[in-house]
Amino acid sequence: MSNEASAAILAPFDPDGGDDQPAAALESLISTVEAEVAELQFTRFTNDDAVALGQLLVQLGVSRDLPIAISICKPNHILFRAALDGATPDNDYWLDAKSRTAARYFVPSLLVGLRARRNGGHAEDNPMFDTSTHAAHGGSFPLYVRGVGPVATVTVSGLPQLEDHKLVVEALRTFHAADGL
Repeated sequence: MSNEASAAILAPFDPDGGDDQPAAALESLISTVEAEVAELQFTRFTNDDAVALGQLLVQLGVSRDLPIAISICKPNHILFRAALDGATPDNDYWLDAKSRTAARYFVPSLLVGLRARRNGGHAEDNPMFDTSTHAAHGGSFPLYVRGVGPVATVTVSGLPQLEDHKLVVEALRTFHAADGL
């Protein structure tokens, strides 16, 4: 196998990249996100848990000097919100739009965008997808309680969408392990 063919097979899918990426890379990323959804199920999620998770994200962001904004909310109820140095007012729009997407579709906002790509387009191509209020970009993850379903969303904005998503997943894994949830 040539080096070019090997690199194409091994290259991860970039949601910010073009449409000429290998379908296998897209499927691999979809499978990864679906596995994260199955893994990151909690036994409970309280308002105090939201504050603790938000503080963990703040600690991660500050320690890495990340220009991020963070939001944890239930429908019509903000549980935690913070903007670190370098975050801008635009991040507030992205927090809300990505959170609405995760809440509406009951899956991470990244997965909404990836599934649309799998079907040959973009979520924004669907006339039922309101781009003035929703964004199918990575960074928002529903908080699932076993036996209940999604009860809130945790969202990060300020990095490339895949990095926003990965930061949220890292925090959820750390929080899940630390609290035995």
